Amino acid sequence: MRIGIVSDTHMFSRARTLPEPLVRGLQGVDLILHAGDWVDEAVCDLFEALAPVDGIAGNNDGMDIVRRFGRRKILELGGYRIGMVHGHGGRSTPDTAYESFRDAEGKGTADIVLFGHSHIPFKEERGGMLLFNPGSPTDRRRQPRYSYGILQLGDRVEADHYFFDKTN
Repeated sequence: MRIGIVSDTHMFSRARTLPEPLVRGLQGVDLILHAGDWVDEAVCDLFEALAPVDGIAGNNDGMDIVRRFGRRKILELGGYRIGMVHGHGGRSTPDTAYESFRDAEGKGTADIVLFGHSHIPFKEERGGMLLFNPGSPTDRRRQPRYSYGILQLGDRVEADHYFFDKTN
């Protein structure tokens, strides 16, 4: 299973259309997961034109997105448990994401945790969980490049960042 991972699109204040490098990179994915800060529910339609979509709401999303996706979830895909949370509300975004999917005994409740919020691409194995932030394809903030991720689920998990310079 090949899954496109995006977050922090902040549309339509940052961009009016999906960046062409992102659209090309998401061709042929089985699913797109968005880790929050869509900002406008109409963004979902742009992604749904490429593949089925699921996700969670971020701190900049309105109640329409919260009602549609929720703020935290676990999906079972390709034999893996994938936790999704935006990651805001703590001192460190990766720590907040990690803590969101640890049980009372300190064990992970997900195999993979997808998050956003910081706009900083991140990939780390911690406590038996893969933490992955795709960065942002439309609002790079202080990052040198725009980014998104591809998650491949098979006998093993592969998670890769893809970077590009211009949004269109």
